[in-house]
Amino acid sequence: MISLSSIRKTFQTKDGPVTAVDGIDLKIDEGEIYGIIGYSGAGKSTLIRMLNMLERPTEGDVVVAGRTLSKLRHKELRKARQEIGMIFQHFNLLWSRTVRENIAFPLEIAGVKKAERDKRVNELIELVGLEGRGESYPSQLSGGQKQRVGIARALANNPKVLLCDEATSALDPKTTDSILDLLVDINEKLNLTIILITHEMHVIRKICHQVAVMEAGRIVEQGPVREVFRKPKENMTKEFVKQITEPEETVDAITQMLIDHPEGQIVQLTFVGEEAERPLITQLIRQFDVEVNIVQGKITKIQEGSYGTLFVALNGEQAEIKKAITFIQNKEVEVEVIVHD
Repeated sequence: MISLSSIRKTFQTKDGPVTAVDGIDLKIDEGEIYGIIGYSGAGKSTLIRMLNMLERPTEGDVVVAGRTLSKLRHKELRKARQEIGMIFQHFNLLWSRTVRENIAFPLEIAGVKKAERDKRVNELIELVGLEGRGESYPSQLSGGQKQRVGIARALANNPKVLLCDEATSALDPKTTDSILDLLVDINEKLNLTIILITHEMHVIRKICHQVAVMEAGRIVEQGPVREVFRKPKENMTKEFVKQITEPEETVDAITQMLIDHPEGQIVQLTFVGEEAERPLITQLIRQFDVEVNIVQGKITKIQEGSYGTLFVALNGEQAEIKKAITFIQNKEVEVEVIVHD
């Protein structure tokens, strides 16, 4: 569906050339929700803007739905862009137009007749849950409602791809979840390919099938969300995963546990799928002569099932602790010893 080959983007500045995107290769399948995560300055916004040629790459090819966009000229590119919708962090609505008029705007530009425009706008208002707000102006809407208008407008021309540039960063957590749920619903109903950039691992965890981690203009790690959560390889990826799995109170609890039980070991257990819902700790206590103290635990949902982390302190003879850890590993649970005796 989408293919990036050796993409590079260099900006000329007064201080010399700055490379924002540095030799990226990426493939995204049709119907996927693909997340690109990185901190500010990683190059992710520049990358997503090259997917619809708002920024032309300095080098490399961008192929979307069989078309090499980086080689298209003005008229052909305008037509190709109708198949790519985009939503933004700060909504980018027309403040002098109503909800209905904002959604209809791209249809007007495309020359769609009024009767057909009205029908399409009604469909989109229902799809994004804005019934009864069609005649409201953006200033009369909440942040979540404004983003729903942005989503509806981006879908007006029945695009094959939806680009989301930090689409939930300006929203509170509850509203963020409702917008993410809407994107999942749209993805499933329309088989729409969604590319989403963010600096929040919660967003990736909740809705994405695949994820790429960006740092300094490069993709340092990528793969299915389930596998990246389970076995993060790069330090940058581990930092993002810790946003969800290791809050500050966990660090404090581990420190206190070490003081109380200096002879033990603390391990982080990572569960994915069915393993996240099995009574592992009960089995551990019954089969081994070890004391198990739970420091902190959490089970969350990802697109492909459950994802859980559990920090536990194991106390007892070292030989018995080793047997217990081997038992856990044989249950296809990832084990990382956080602190050694």
